[in-house]
Amino acid sequence: MSPVLAGVLQLLALIVALGLAYRPLGDHMARVYSSDKHLRVEKWIYKGIGADPNTAMRWPAYLRGVLAFSAVSVVFLYLLQRVQGSLPGSLGFASIDPDQAFNTAASFVANTNWQSYYGEQAMGHVVQTGGLAVQNFVSAAVGIAVAVALVRGFARSRTGELGNFWADLVRGVVRILLPISVVGALVLVACGAIQNFSGIHEVGQFMGGSQQWNGGAVASQEVIKELGTNGGGYFNANSAHPFENPNGLSNLFEIFLILVIPFALTRTFGRMVGSIKQGYAILATMATIWLGFTALMMWTEFAHNGPAFDLAGGAMEGKETRFGIGGSSIFAVATTLTSTGAVNSFHSSYTGFGGGITMLGMQLGEIAPGGVGSGLYGMLIMAIIAVFIAGLMVGRTPEYLGKKIGTREITFAACYILITPALVLCFTAASFALDTPANSMTNSGAHGFSEILYAFTSGANNNGSAFAGLNADTQWFNSTIGIVMLLGRFLPMVFVLALAGSLAEQKPVPETAGTLRTEKPLFTGLLVGTIMIITGLTYFPALALGPLAEGLAA
Repeated sequence: MSPVLAGVLQLLALIVALGLAYRPLGDHMARVYSSDKHLRVEKWIYKGIGADPNTAMRWPAYLRGVLAFSAVSVVFLYLLQRVQGSLPGSLGFASIDPDQAFNTAASFVANTNWQSYYGEQAMGHVVQTGGLAVQNFVSAAVGIAVAVALVRGFARSRTGELGNFWADLVRGVVRILLPISVVGALVLVACGAIQNFSGIHEVGQFMGGSQQWNGGAVASQEVIKELGTNGGGYFNANSAHPFENPNGLSNLFEIFLILVIPFALTRTFGRMVGSIKQGYAILATMATIWLGFTALMMWTEFAHNGPAFDLAGGAMEGKETRFGIGGSSIFAVATTLTSTGAVNSFHSSYTGFGGGITMLGMQLGEIAPGGVGSGLYGMLIMAIIAVFIAGLMVGRTPEYLGKKIGTREITFAACYILITPALVLCFTAASFALDTPANSMTNSGAHGFSEILYAFTSGANNNGSAFAGLNADTQWFNSTIGIVMLLGRFLPMVFVLALAGSLAEQKPVPETAGTLRTEKPLFTGLLVGTIMIITGLTYFPALALGPLAEGLAA
């Protein structure tokens, strides 16, 4: 079987699996967030944290819950790392330095999982399992909760109430993420991923010395790392490591985990707003971009350009032979079009255009299908922008899902889409304006520029993957990327929840002959075009200095 055919068959199998899971999972999540009943274990949790799950919250109260919970999480995870050297199960590792502890705490709470350290050489079992793995669950649940709050803003009228943050948070963990993670961990163990709490072992003799490996609860952390679009690996090689991702079957399963909740949330959206067709329109937009990027990546990486590529069957540098170009390309697109950031190959080794595709996927805002929750609310923001543009073209007040998009709503949407590019471009420029940050680059020229641009793109979009050539374990990058991750995660949520509150207060607008039909293919095309044009106008100058220049010079 040719490598190209193998890659296409993997993609088809993935599409079938996602299609089978789409309806049951989407409907289940809609029931979870629409129910007024609480499970017994959930009642215990509410009692333990002192929360009343039946109190309806307006958007300021909902936002305070998000920010308060996240702030406490940052402090807890920071302190846990700082005292690691005194904890049992630390494997003899010292406490984490302050700047790196801040960076890691910000990273995992922001659902970014950017890692400027070697996981197997820095973090013991307690920090990995009691700190990082816990944040993989709750940070994902926070993202879904904010998305559900926005959906309620569309579904409700004449009220500013968006639900209860604590109930949404707990239900997301208990009823959605935990059950799937238990089953998924068993699948990964069956595929060969490790799951233990063993210490450090010396493995064989290599060139006069021994190699050391430590075990860990890898399978259970790997599954929520992908399912919650988190991305932080137990090992520095991430999902390229055989302990995390042993073979082609586990690789395809992990890609499935990355995509299944973000895609299924479009079904949840359709159910909650009372129009399945509206969910299909958002799904079609996400799927169009995802399939387009995947096809383009596979074409770029399979393209032969010289005898080395001919012998390898494509651009195999930086890729695992057990996954090949097809499995690596599909994974790379899935992880950068979502906020996952896990890698089974190294994006710095991709072709110039291939590396640019991974970067552009993040710069779209990670909305195709995006992170758990963040992909849906990001896409809905872009839908509002598209409706506004259509309204300008026909000279009528824009409407979306029966709600008028006025000055207030479009201001919130515009602020949302401006935050991330401002963080990326300003901090990238600052890094090159100063002498010290540029010294962290392994490469010079266009590729070196891409290393830093990619780092801040990854941080601001809460992705977490890296170009692998940048030494990010410095005070500058630990501090600035940590700040960028927090601002890139929580500032957009402010405008999402404010928008949700504004929409929920409106009364529904009756549909007329002049209403834009947002469930039709025409709107899907308009939405795809809007996304690509806005992203292109925002990032093209920076991309022209990095991956485009490198690709054209190859």
